[in-house]
Amino acid sequence: MKERVILAYSGGLDTTAIIPWLKENFDYEVICCCIDCGQGNELDGLEERAKLSGASKLYIENLVDDFCDNYIIPCVLANAVYENKYLLGTSMARPAIAKRLVEIARKEGATAICHGATGKGNDQIRFELGIKALAPDLKIIAPWRMTDVWTMQSREDEIEYCKQHGIDLPFSADNSYSRDRNLWHISHEGLELEDPANEPNYDHLLVLGVSPENAPNEGEYVTMTFEKGIPTSVNGEKMKVSDIITKLNELGGKHGIGIVDIVENRVVGMKSRGVYETPGGTILLEAHQQLEELVLDRATMEVKKDMGNKFAQIVYEGKWFTPLREAVQAFVESTQKYVTGEVKLKLYKGNIIKAGTTSPYSLYSESLASFTTGDLYDHHDADGFITLFGLPLKVRAMKMQEIEKANK
Repeated sequence: MKERVILAYSGGLDTTAIIPWLKENFDYEVICCCIDCGQGNELDGLEERAKLSGASKLYIENLVDDFCDNYIIPCVLANAVYENKYLLGTSMARPAIAKRLVEIARKEGATAICHGATGKGNDQIRFELGIKALAPDLKIIAPWRMTDVWTMQSREDEIEYCKQHGIDLPFSADNSYSRDRNLWHISHEGLELEDPANEPNYDHLLVLGVSPENAPNEGEYVTMTFEKGIPTSVNGEKMKVSDIITKLNELGGKHGIGIVDIVENRVVGMKSRGVYETPGGTILLEAHQQLEELVLDRATMEVKKDMGNKFAQIVYEGKWFTPLREAVQAFVESTQKYVTGEVKLKLYKGNIIKAGTTSPYSLYSESLASFTTGDLYDHHDADGFITLFGLPLKVRAMKMQEIEKANK
């Protein structure tokens, strides 16, 4: 009986060419697994393509709600954004995919898992760290790093290889953007984006929405409610998280929200330039942060900001299945107990404009914040506070004056 390998299958040219390559070079029985994290019509026709390419079986696993509830939401609660711009769309999905690949490998009695990530990117790290953490006994096959066996260097090579193995598929050798899509976002790399000096060709590039210039001239209001940090409704309609993100994607895309052009630092050491569309996620994060402004005390907000940055780094580096991620997530969740309320926003040509936030747990006191003296605040109390708060500055200045006089 042949050993079985589970192939993380997208249906694209790379992973289609890998099917006969695995059979030819390792004599594996290839079982394909396509994980649906909300990539839409990219899943059309996959079963026929996988079988035609030599796979014995294809799993299409719908992970949309699992992805939203167990991976996206922890990042939203943490306000996790990598290098202040990247909302972790691809990074969050990889551990969810790795976990399901391992589950199917166990079910099928497979001895290996194969992925099509390149040797230059972050995804190889994210997939493999997830697999190692969950199934250290499984072999991992990464064709693009096996240059002694994987000799294909271009799309033309892969198309020719498929044809030699009787696989004639509707793939083109034309250059196009390298994209990754799920419910949270779509990323774009390649073509003019490879040179940071070039402006993105947004009319050609955008998939989920329009540029701010092409957005409607009239703004649109959106109201969201949260319970313990988790979004529960949009414009008065209660929905599960995946439906909320879908709705916000529609609204955000329409108004040119969430388009980011970034040169980021990859885990492997190089810089890469990409454009990300995250319309719904950008709105969701902004609304969550606005509610936290009202509810969290100053000291908690300071530490939580640091933990949010740490959480983003953990997720970006593929370290989801680690004690550190669990510990940081536990801290974040403890801060969300009172993050409940309603946020109103105005969407207008790429901008998200505050339009009012309310919470039964708001720490904002109108009587304290106003210029009218209230019972809780006596202006004279500031005298002693400033004296003590500024004492280190004053002592240092006095010491410097003393030294200056002694040296004259």
